[in-house]
Amino acid sequence: LVIEDGRIVGLMTKEGIHFTCSTVILSSGTFMRGLIHIGENNYSGGRAGDQPSVGLSASLEKYGVVLGRLKTGTPPRVHSRSIDYSVCEEQPGDEGIKFSFDEEGRERLPQVSCHIAYTTQETKDIILRNLHRSAMYSGKIKCVGPRYCPSIEDKVVRFADKERHQVFLEPEGINTDEVYVNGISSSLPLDVQYEFIRSIPALRHAEIMRPAYAIEYDYVLSGQMSASLESKQIEGLFYAGQINGTTGYEEAAAQGLMAGINAANKIKGKEPLVLQRHEAYIGVMIDDLVTKGVTEPYRMFTSRAEHRLLLRQDNADLRLRHYGYEQGLISEEQYARLMLKKAAVELETVRLHKIFKQIDGKGVTIAQLLCRPESTYEALLLKYPDVLVDYGAEINFQIELNLKYAGYIQRQQSEVSRLSHVENIKIPSTFNFGEVVGLRREAKEKLLKHGPTTMGQVSRISGVSPADLTVLLIALTKATKVVSLHK
Repeated sequence: LVIEDGRIVGLMTKEGIHFTCSTVILSSGTFMRGLIHIGENNYSGGRAGDQPSVGLSASLEKYGVVLGRLKTGTPPRVHSRSIDYSVCEEQPGDEGIKFSFDEEGRERLPQVSCHIAYTTQETKDIILRNLHRSAMYSGKIKCVGPRYCPSIEDKVVRFADKERHQVFLEPEGINTDEVYVNGISSSLPLDVQYEFIRSIPALRHAEIMRPAYAIEYDYVLSGQMSASLESKQIEGLFYAGQINGTTGYEEAAAQGLMAGINAANKIKGKEPLVLQRHEAYIGVMIDDLVTKGVTEPYRMFTSRAEHRLLLRQDNADLRLRHYGYEQGLISEEQYARLMLKKAAVELETVRLHKIFKQIDGKGVTIAQLLCRPESTYEALLLKYPDVLVDYGAEINFQIELNLKYAGYIQRQQSEVSRLSHVENIKIPSTFNFGEVVGLRREAKEKLLKHGPTTMGQVSRISGVSPADLTVLLIALTKATKVVSLHK
């Protein structure tokens, strides 16, 4: 990294090529000082077949960035022709799944089935017999791995009562014969991998195309980036993915999107885009990374979101598409369709509370009828075509959900409103937490470490009590009054 006056101005490659730039997104994955383990053997690598990044870690440390070490693992890949699918459970893809609200008329890739196989008692015996040869259990790896996708060695030790474990056979792609054997990541030697893989009935003749391995790598310790994913030490440097202590795949993709948007916004002189916890799972994840810290690879779960009833896949466009429009990612035509949908849902939700029908001698509104478990918008549309409007399956479903679960949704929206006055109180960058009288020592230490920028972030930092919040609010009010008087 080429830094001048605390700001990134360029990059220098290993070949000595100098790139000038004003923002950089660092998404190093497992490459920073990556160390691969296969049994007793270990060697430097970013991932199998790729060189590690060695200079980048030293460059970050030179400018005051504190790094830690984490571990992750990957399963073997086997050739599809060597799998006996006749003894597997087929797992076909779900039909009707939409990844966009603009998919009409677009060509879809063909669905490809996954398959489930199972380990056996023989598998367990082989692993336990060779446990001392695993890099994890021999003591070669000392850093923490992902809690929610343990290695097969971990599974047979921690869940000793289980007779078998699921193995998911996932095609790597449509135009490859490589199959990802999910569920048996390992750091055992290759000869042991062959032995235990071939103890699985579906994989008796498995041809391993790439072995499983564990990998240790550097990441940036928590508290060193803001909610925009920009480094606090180096202006213009953004972090995305496993460098922030998350697991790979979805978590990394979400951070890459946000880091890209905010790096571009910085160049344009625009405010960063920061999604709130009640707006998106991305908002929950980034807020957790900024305020709660990471001691093991972080995985996003729906259970981490306190307002998850609002974070549904069916209303993603209503929650987030206006941000896409503001960022120039959504066209005028797409935005106009969104506004029509929003208006139709809101107007119809109100209107159906005012239309009565006689049911068993009692006047009941259409809205009340939709609240019944057995009722659907489509069924009522057939029964009452004189009063219900067919807006199409997407909008019809949204109206139905709004009415059927109105009580629960309104309760969560009320919670969001109640907390928003504290959530959005901004803390000036010049505010000194260390000088606040009445804050407990632990709270001061945590606040100085994380450097929160809003009171909402403060409220979610472990070690900060409700009493600390009150003291901080009073101090913040006094400080902002003084600033405004000086102005």
